[in-house]
Amino acid sequence: GKMYFLNVAKIGHYYVTMNIGDPVRPYFLDVDTGSDLTWLQCDAPCKSCNKVPHPLYKPTKSKLVPCADPLCTALLGSQSPSNNKCPLPQQCNYQIKYTDTSSSLGMLVTDNLALTLRDSSRVHPSIAFGCGYDQQVGKNGAVQVATDGLLGLGRGSVSLVSQLKQQGVTKNVVAHCLSKNGGGFLYFGDDIVSTSRVTWVPMARSTYGNYYSPGPGTLYFDKRSLGVKPMEVVFDSGSTYTYFAAQPYQATVSALQAGLSKSLKQVSDPSLPLCWKGQKVFKSVSDVKKDFMSLFLSFAKNTVMEIAPENYLIVTKNGNVCLGILDGSAAKLNFNIIGDITMQDQLVVYDNEKGRIGWVRGSCSMGTKNIQPSFT
Repeated sequence: GKMYFLNVAKIGHYYVTMNIGDPVRPYFLDVDTGSDLTWLQCDAPCKSCNKVPHPLYKPTKSKLVPCADPLCTALLGSQSPSNNKCPLPQQCNYQIKYTDTSSSLGMLVTDNLALTLRDSSRVHPSIAFGCGYDQQVGKNGAVQVATDGLLGLGRGSVSLVSQLKQQGVTKNVVAHCLSKNGGGFLYFGDDIVSTSRVTWVPMARSTYGNYYSPGPGTLYFDKRSLGVKPMEVVFDSGSTYTYFAAQPYQATVSALQAGLSKSLKQVSDPSLPLCWKGQKVFKSVSDVKKDFMSLFLSFAKNTVMEIAPENYLIVTKNGNVCLGILDGSAAKLNFNIIGDITMQDQLVVYDNEKGRIGWVRGSCSMGTKNIQPSFT
């Protein structure tokens, strides 16, 4: 068993440093379990690129993936079946649109990825990724601003974990531990910290694409059912916030409002749609979490994910507290996304080998030893 251990940093999104190329160069990639293709902004030349932290990746002709390659077929087939024609046999052109309306247009290339494994050995598997030369920023334009591209960790065959498995580097298992202080850990492979206390749920097929999903969940607030029909949930580390469809969102807001103490008054704050102010300015969620109750999602086999107040509240720079669960129908989403805010300080494991998803609470902050997060 092997594990790749990385430092995850945060700028509104969690990103990791990946070393790619020959000679290797570092790139910051947004950690996204909600999509398959890894891509870098790319000087091919670049038609529309955002300002990025590192020099643009420069492809060479020999690195192009031909259109007949199975990875190209898989990538294009997942986008739309009619796309499977090859206008240019020597290259594989793709265009990916994301739920936030951003998109990346480019071509598939292969290059070396330098990984340091847990036993300190180094491997340089050759992986296929997108060389994106035309990026359009979506509604929340912050997504790609601080990063050089995106790390696709989804379920498809072109996903980085699938490719590492195909090459015998690691098992097809990925896990992340995102700290609410920023930072955290990302693991590839199945020998992650002791997982005896993990809550496991069978992975379900999502109706909405190739997402990681524990299937439908029933929503409770402080132990009482909110009377919403079971809601299909997907886990997506590429989403900063959690999104509920219209019905569960309204039910959550009503339940929260009903239970609030008199000291909290609704206030408008540019950061998020629903915010409250207290008698004094809040410095962190711990100042205010006693006024809120946990939400719970109950999945198959009586498994439960607790969404504690610190996993759905955000304190803004104005010292207000806001709901970090957003109305998905306003964002034209008809399904429910568990985003970073709800996954903070939990180890979340996507086990494609055994077809299951797991989670366990713990601190994801870097310890002084910087070796392991702790799961008590």
